[in-house]
Amino acid sequence: MIANVLTIAGTDPSGGAGIQADIKAMSALGAYACSAITAVVVQNTQGVRSFQALDPDFVAAQIDAVLDDVRIDAVKIGMIANAGIARTVADRLRHHGARNIVLDPVMVAKSGHALLDPEAVSAVREALVPMATIITPNLPEAAVLLGREDGWTAETMQAALPDLLALGSDYVLLKGGHLAGADSTDLLAGPEATQTYAAPRIATTNDHGTGCTLSSAIAALLPNHDMPEAVARAKAYLHAALAQSDALDVGQGHGPVHHFHAYWPSG
Repeated sequence: MIANVLTIAGTDPSGGAGIQADIKAMSALGAYACSAITAVVVQNTQGVRSFQALDPDFVAAQIDAVLDDVRIDAVKIGMIANAGIARTVADRLRHHGARNIVLDPVMVAKSGHALLDPEAVSAVREALVPMATIITPNLPEAAVLLGREDGWTAETMQAALPDLLALGSDYVLLKGGHLAGADSTDLLAGPEATQTYAAPRIATTNDHGTGCTLSSAIAALLPNHDMPEAVARAKAYLHAALAQSDALDVGQGHGPVHHFHAYWPSG
């Protein structure tokens, strides 16, 4: 089945993250991508300069326009920007009975620029996380969700999984990319036993939009695979996109991953 997937997120005019990355990843993995924009972001590979959140009612109108018309098999939620948008997204997805919801709790850009108002953290935690099929926080985001210090080890990652699951999602994919070491290890917790996904670190600065890409890949795959398989395939896709990213020459900062590495000529 060709899945129809809705991404709800902010923009990236340089094309490596946000809505643009979501659409590329979903398309590369064989899904049809629809979108609803929450914020217009001024950013490039060197960082975020500013953003303008859209009116929550306008975000709601975009979501309604899609879901009134298109069968949506999965939803990816990325940048939310503020509490009003968080609650509006939750309300509209609940109204339409959305399923296979992948929440990437985007809070801070790689450049350190905040992408979520402090007041919105509780709205994300209380309104969006409990309705998510899976949340995909990195370690700083998990620390914010749990209200704890950002001092992680492999042991504290494992120990935090029950507390993250207690927030209400069916699954948690806790991403360990911020830890040091030769491998990057993620942990998937849910109804089944915890699964570990480890991959060798790739020596590249082209890591712009990795979180957006991974969560979108999971959303694209989830309608046709169970969760552990969807995560495994999404991780493999992102790893290959990172490995082939040096084929691109985009920007002077953290360049994008190569979303279409399997389709574009290599030379």
